[in-house]
Amino acid sequence: MSLRRGSSGAEVEALQAKLQAAGFNPGAVDGRFGGGTEAAVLAYQRSEGLLADGVAGPRTLAALGLEEAAPAAPGGPVTVEVASRMLPSASVATIKQNLPIVLRALAVAGLADTPMVLMALATIRAETSSFLPISEGISRFNTSPGGQPFDLYDNRRDLGNLGPPDGARYKGRGFVQLTGRANYAEHGRAIGLGDGLIADPDEANELATAAALLASFLKRKERQIKEALVAGELGTARRLVNGGSHGLDEFTQAYRTGEQLV
Repeated sequence: MSLRRGSSGAEVEALQAKLQAAGFNPGAVDGRFGGGTEAAVLAYQRSEGLLADGVAGPRTLAALGLEEAAPAAPGGPVTVEVASRMLPSASVATIKQNLPIVLRALAVAGLADTPMVLMALATIRAETSSFLPISEGISRFNTSPGGQPFDLYDNRRDLGNLGPPDGARYKGRGFVQLTGRANYAEHGRAIGLGDGLIADPDEANELATAAALLASFLKRKERQIKEALVAGELGTARRLVNGGSHGLDEFTQAYRTGEQLV
């Protein structure tokens, strides 16, 4: 259950009473979720370190003792039809096969709420419009003129690379284009593979692994991403994943399309 501005009824009245008891006055306890209640929810969320979006969702309600926090249904309203509109270059058959796997991975990571699902699919649109895990291609950003493929990555300390052949070995792969020895190590362990990705980096392109890695990468910056999405700052949300603005137009188009459909 989520209560927000415009909601009304006994649940809102109970919310207002809990806020008042916690020291966050919503104004009249009248069962109508207006500006006073929204301001009180925002203040309470900031006080408790919750995402301050003014919406009393499961986590806020659970913190107030109004309901137990229950995991959201994987994907919620994000269906194959919605995903098809968000990723128009992907075949329907591919979406039918891959969407449930991505949604399960997001749910396992606690990212089944609609904004984070839209974030994940918009990221896939920007990184691999076909909705298939892929390997990074050679470009002037990763390969020197006349050099070996990905040699500009070989000595990137920020990626944790230790010299040749780390550039090519730990090039971008998967749905999120996981790049660099350090990321392969961190996220491989986070999804339960131990050092398996270091030993076999091609595993990052296996469908279930790619989905789990996407979820792990988003989970690491969940709070920052959600704050950016609440503020409508899609460029910031994109930079938190990509580090720059590559694919921003595709990302923005996909996210806005999803927003309109759910």
